[in-house]
Amino acid sequence: MSEKSEVVYVIQPVFGAESKAVHEEAIALIESAGAAYAGTIFQNIREVNPATYIGEGKLHELKERLEGLDDVTVLFNGELSPSQTLNISEALGGRKVIDRTTLILDIFALRAASSEGKLQVELAQLNYLYLRLRGKGAALSRLGGGIGTRGPGETQLETDRRHIRARIHTLEGRLAETEKRRAHLTERRKKDRVMTVALVGYTNTGKSTLLNTMTGADVLTKDALFATLDPTARAFEIEGVPFLMVDTVGFLQELPHHLIEAFKSTLESALHCDLALIVCDAAGDYETQLSTTLKTLGDLGFSSPHLVVLNKCDIAPNGYFPRDAVRISAKTGAGLGELKRRIFDILKDNFVRAELFVPYAKMGAYGGLRPLITERSVEYTDGGVKISAIIPAIYAEKFRDYRI
Repeated sequence: MSEKSEVVYVIQPVFGAESKAVHEEAIALIESAGAAYAGTIFQNIREVNPATYIGEGKLHELKERLEGLDDVTVLFNGELSPSQTLNISEALGGRKVIDRTTLILDIFALRAASSEGKLQVELAQLNYLYLRLRGKGAALSRLGGGIGTRGPGETQLETDRRHIRARIHTLEGRLAETEKRRAHLTERRKKDRVMTVALVGYTNTGKSTLLNTMTGADVLTKDALFATLDPTARAFEIEGVPFLMVDTVGFLQELPHHLIEAFKSTLESALHCDLALIVCDAAGDYETQLSTTLKTLGDLGFSSPHLVVLNKCDIAPNGYFPRDAVRISAKTGAGLGELKRRIFDILKDNFVRAELFVPYAKMGAYGGLRPLITERSVEYTDGGVKISAIIPAIYAEKFRDYRI
């Protein structure tokens, strides 16, 4: 669905107040997929129709609205069963019908750049397709004719299932290898005591812009959902202490759980970080963004410390904001000094500020320890060297003989 000529019409089920926010996300998803939004029919759902999800009258109304329009895809902003998808399509005269998950997967396929990202997208698509195949039954079962095909034979559906299962198995094996490499990298960072700060949160809240501003990187920034699908890591410093900042795939309200699971390996950097910055859009519905992010992280077993960062405060209306949140503008740089101070303050138990004195006679032994610390100032005296340093707590004992 990446061609601009494709137009999408939305069927929006209404279950409560949150339906408006979900509908607005659907429009953003459509535009992020490179298509054009055509319109919406809202439907209050009291009882789900097992055949077509919504009622016959509303389907007839939609069919009339689509009369005369060519190349229109109908998006059901929820999750449809295979039979419901087929039935709705038939009721609309054969129009193409997709659901929310299909649209998100299309965007994932559009955004994936790394080999791992492409593997994860393909695996998610095949797992979703496999579930669809299970429900289509006779619609995909075709027996051929002629010698060797009489009798039960092997249905096309069974062939499709076997090929998909084989491909899923292959992809899972390749992803397992990449996860091992990622685990080794994480362990090496821990061994080297590189503190990791992960950017997590809703999609399109400015995480990549914040990464660029904090680290001087040039990561793609775009006003589109899921603009960043692959994780990106860049180094930065606070008071001379090195840190690593990692940008991760964004979350979305009502993002299907199996899609979250598909990108769990990509989110490992967030799950095992020393601190997570939960970035929300202060100019938007940041409360929903925050609750969605915390719920998603909870489902993944997240337990690291976190700090709420309200971005885009330069365009946000005045109002109540959480007391402990840091208000910033990644675009203008406002509030970034306070953000760095809060990051360092939260992680301060991992460091020891110390004044050292190293006699010249011991400079050789000290030289072997020097890479473990951050020297903030060095003063040469008659008897030795005075050093103001920040020492990782786990190495503090190694410098006991040098501390003043």
